[in-house]
Amino acid sequence: MSEVLYTSRDSIAEITLNRPEKYNTFTHEVIDQLHAAWKRFEASEDRVAILVGAGEKAFSAGANLKDIPHDLFRAIPGVGVPVHKPVIVALSGLVIGGGLVFLQMADLAVAAENVKISYPEARVGFAGGLIASLAARIPHKAAMELLLTGDAIDAQRAYEIGLVNRVVPVGQHLSAARELARKIAANAPRVTCLLKDFVGEVLPKGPTEAAGIARARILDDINASQDFAEGIAAFHEKRAPRFTGK
Repeated sequence: MSEVLYTSRDSIAEITLNRPEKYNTFTHEVIDQLHAAWKRFEASEDRVAILVGAGEKAFSAGANLKDIPHDLFRAIPGVGVPVHKPVIVALSGLVIGGGLVFLQMADLAVAAENVKISYPEARVGFAGGLIASLAARIPHKAAMELLLTGDAIDAQRAYEIGLVNRVVPVGQHLSAARELARKIAANAPRVTCLLKDFVGEVLPKGPTEAAGIARARILDDINASQDFAEGIAAFHEKRAPRFTGK
């Protein structure tokens, strides 16, 4: 069973974290599948994407601490994969660690009333750095309280500090996100993409986010190169490759 589902309807992509029995935690497989899903979305005719966690207990409880995927950046739209189209997150239940990173990087967010958001890196002694960009998206003191204490905030507090756009009853987060998505999908796509890109240039980027973007661009260039294609062909044909540096 796929751990990330992708469906498309009426120019709207829905990308689902499909590990409800594990609170939609991030594994190496989930990172790989999310990376592929964002590439599919960017190349598709879909105009807006909704990212949601299966079930109502958790959008995501963050990384699998027994085997932490240290390349989370690869799964983040706009960091690990260039994504120029709007992204909405639909939240329910726990939004922990890497789950908050996806929330901070989304363009819009809808939260069910049972949402609890926390970032416990300081409590577990692990840090990835992507979360630093949170201070560019909500008030500085609110961001620092979340990051330094590890305490959770509820959906109402997230709304008050501008971290989410809507707070809705439990079970209605996806329908509310779909309503927003339909409005965006009905607008001129070149304009919505342009506005997203321009806003992205205005927002400051944390060091890990900036490094992730640069790293992803380098990897994409290499993986799309003639030398890469030649190397794979030579391997299958059992011959020495003829690299040209292109």
